[in-house]
Amino acid sequence: LFLSSLMLRATGLLVRQARAVTGWRAASTSTFKNISYEVEDGVAVVTFDQQGSKVNTLNMEMSEEFGNLVKELESNPTIRAAVIMSGKKNNFIAGADINMFTKCKTSEEMESISSNAQPLFDALENGKPIVAAIEGSCMGGGLELALACHYRIASSNPKTVFSLPEVMLGLLPGAGGTQRLPKLIGLQAAMPLILTGKNVRPSQAKKMKLIDSVADPSALRYAAIQAANGLADGTLKVNREPKGMKKLMRDALEGTEFGRNFMFDQARKMVMKMTKGVYPSPLKILDVLKESASKGFGSPAGFKAEAKAFGELGMTPESNALISIYFGQTACKRNPFGTPSKKDNNITVLGAGLMGAGITEVTVSKGANVILKDATPQGLANGINRVYQNLDKKAKRRRMTTFERDQTMSRIMGLSNEDGNWQKHVANTHMVIEAVFENLELKHKIIREIEAITPSDCVFATNTSAIPITKLAEASSRPENFIGMHYFSPVEKMPLLEIIRHPGTSDETAARAFAMGIRQGKTPVFVKDVPGFYVNRSLGPYSDEGLSLLLDGAKIDEVDNALLKFGFPVGPMTLVDEVGIDVAVSVGKTLQGDLGDRIGTADEKLMQTVVERGMLGRKTGKGMHIFPKGKGKKTVNPEMVQLIEELRAEQNKPSSGLLSTEHMQMRMTSRFVNETAYCLQDEIVDNPVVGDIAAVFGIGFPPFRGGPFRFLDSYGVGNFVDMMYRYRDQLGPQFEPAQILKDYAKDNKKFHSS
Repeated sequence: LFLSSLMLRATGLLVRQARAVTGWRAASTSTFKNISYEVEDGVAVVTFDQQGSKVNTLNMEMSEEFGNLVKELESNPTIRAAVIMSGKKNNFIAGADINMFTKCKTSEEMESISSNAQPLFDALENGKPIVAAIEGSCMGGGLELALACHYRIASSNPKTVFSLPEVMLGLLPGAGGTQRLPKLIGLQAAMPLILTGKNVRPSQAKKMKLIDSVADPSALRYAAIQAANGLADGTLKVNREPKGMKKLMRDALEGTEFGRNFMFDQARKMVMKMTKGVYPSPLKILDVLKESASKGFGSPAGFKAEAKAFGELGMTPESNALISIYFGQTACKRNPFGTPSKKDNNITVLGAGLMGAGITEVTVSKGANVILKDATPQGLANGINRVYQNLDKKAKRRRMTTFERDQTMSRIMGLSNEDGNWQKHVANTHMVIEAVFENLELKHKIIREIEAITPSDCVFATNTSAIPITKLAEASSRPENFIGMHYFSPVEKMPLLEIIRHPGTSDETAARAFAMGIRQGKTPVFVKDVPGFYVNRSLGPYSDEGLSLLLDGAKIDEVDNALLKFGFPVGPMTLVDEVGIDVAVSVGKTLQGDLGDRIGTADEKLMQTVVERGMLGRKTGKGMHIFPKGKGKKTVNPEMVQLIEELRAEQNKPSSGLLSTEHMQMRMTSRFVNETAYCLQDEIVDNPVVGDIAAVFGIGFPPFRGGPFRFLDSYGVGNFVDMMYRYRDQLGPQFEPAQILKDYAKDNKKFHSS
C-alpha cells in the first residue's frame, strides 16, 4: 500500500511537471455558475464548486445545473467518460440543501423533491462512464450521487468520510440511496448505514465495496482520469460480487424470502429496542427496504416507495423537530465574539481524572498539543491510560488507524508534581483548562500557582459544575483571562459545552474559549453564572421529582421505563447512578438556596441514608441498581427498595395516585421544562434556541421533540400551564409555572416562529 501510494504520488507529480514543461492544456473547458469541467484526452473532469458556500450542497440551482451538465456530457461526441470532483477543501458534497425541505407544506411537495432527484441520478447511471473522485465529506445526496457513478475512488485524506445521515433528520435517503446502496454492497451491509447514519472511513468503505479504490490526495485526480479511461476503453473491469463464504451467506440471507424476512425481523427488533418506537423514520426505512427487496432494488416500485416514504416522513412533527435541532446547532456554532486574535495550540489540562482525561482526548484528537498534569504519578498514568484505551477502541473499530492513534498520543506530555521542571513546560501554555476536585480552596491555590508561571495572555478556564465562576475568579490576577468551561461526562462522548463568563471576562477570552470548544468538536453555549448554570439547574427539579415519585409509590424500574418511553436516552434512576448519588445530592444542596420551593420537595432523609451507606451508584457497585462486575446486566437494588418502603411507612402518607406512565412522564418532564422557562426568563440562556440545543445535547432531552421550548410550542403553552396548575393543586408549589409561561399562555404566544 505504501509503495502504491508513493507511485501514485510520483505519477501525479510527473504529470504536473509535464504540463508545465510542454504547455499541455485541456482540449476544452465549459463553465456553469457552480459547476465547471475541462476535457482531458476525452475525459471531462467536472468540478463542483458552489459559489458563496464553504461546502457543496444539492440545492435547486445546483441540481438544475447538474442536470444540464449531464445532458451536455452525453451529447458531446468528444467526451467518452467523466470524472466528478470537488473544488472545496475537505468536502465532496455535504448533501441536499435542507432549506428545500423546510419550504415544503405538504407531503406531495416533499415527495416531488425525491421524485425529481431520482431521474437525474438515473441519467447519470445510465450514461457514459462516470468516476467519482471523492475527498472530504461525502454525505446524504452527495453519497447518493456517488452511488450513481460507475466507479468510486476515495482520497486517503483523514477528512474523507461517507454517510447517509437522513435518518438523523427524521427522513430517509430520497435520491436512490435506499435502492443503490443495498444493490451495491448487499442489504445486510447497507441497513446499518441507512438506519443509523453512521460514518464510514475509506478503508472500511473499500472493504465493503462501497468504493473501488483509495488514492493519495495528490494523485486522486490522475487516478480518477486513468479509471475513467479504463472504463471507456474496456480495460478496467469491475467485479464487486462477493466470493466464497461471503457469497454463500449473502445468497442465503438476501436471496431467499425466508432469509430476508429473518433479517427484517431482527432489524425491526433492534430498532424498537434502540428507539422504543418513538422515531418513525427507521421503521419507515425498513418498510421501504422490505418492499424494494421483494420487487428488486432499483426497480420502479422501489424508487416509488422511496419517494412516497420521503414525502410522508417530511411532514412528521419528529422530522420538523430534528431539522430544527440541525439549524439550532448550526446557529450555536457561530462564535458570537468573532474570530479570536490567536489560535491556542499549546494547552495544559490540570487534573488527570475522568474529566481531565476526556478533555485531553478531545483536544489532542483535533491536533493541539496538551500537557496533562496531575498531582501524583499514579493519577497521571491512569489518565493517560484512559485516553489510550479510548483511542485504541477506535483503532480496533477502524475509526482510526493505529498510526493515527499513536500520532495522537504523541501530542500528550504527562507531568506530575514530582517532576521538578514541570513549571518550565507549563510556562509556554496558551490556554489552561483546570479539572481538579470541586474544592474552592484547592482551585484558588492552583489558579494563583499557574498564573504565576504562564504568559500574560494565557486563558485560564475552569471546569466546574457547582462553584460560581465569579467566586473562583477572585483568586485570579488576570480576571479578564478567566472563564468557566463546563464539560459533561464522559467528555469524549457528550457534545455540549457550557461557557460561563464572570463580570470581568474579556470578549477576547470568551472568543478563544468558544473557538476551543468548536475545535474540540463541542457545541458551545454561553450561560449565566448562577448555581447549576443551565443544564444542571434544570435537571435539579427533574431529579427531585424522580425521588418524589419513588416516595409516592412508584417503582424504580417503572420510573426509568416511563421516561425511556417518553424519549430520554437514559432513565432518571439509571442517570443518578451513573452521575453518582453523592454528586446529585451535592448539586441539589447547591441549588436549594437559589430555587426555593422548586427543589428539595422530596424527603432528604432517603438520599442522606443512601450516601451514608455508601450506595453511590455505579462507582460503588450499587445505588438505585446493583452493578455486577464484568458485563452482567444491572438489577434493581433490593436494599434501596427496602429503604424506600421503610421511609414511606414512616411518613404514613397516602399515595397521590398520579402514577400512570403518562403521569410519571409529565410530572418529571414538566418540572424540567418549567425550570428551563425560568432560565429563559432570568436570562440564564439568551434565547429558546440555545435552551433547546443545550437540553438536547446536555442531558438528552428527546431530540424528536426538538427541546423543551419546541415541546412547549407543540404541546401548547396554555395546555402546559393548565397541567402545571393541576399538579400544583394536588402535589404542591413546586409545580407553580414560571411567569413567562403564564404570560405566553395568556397571549397565546409560541417560543419559535417556525
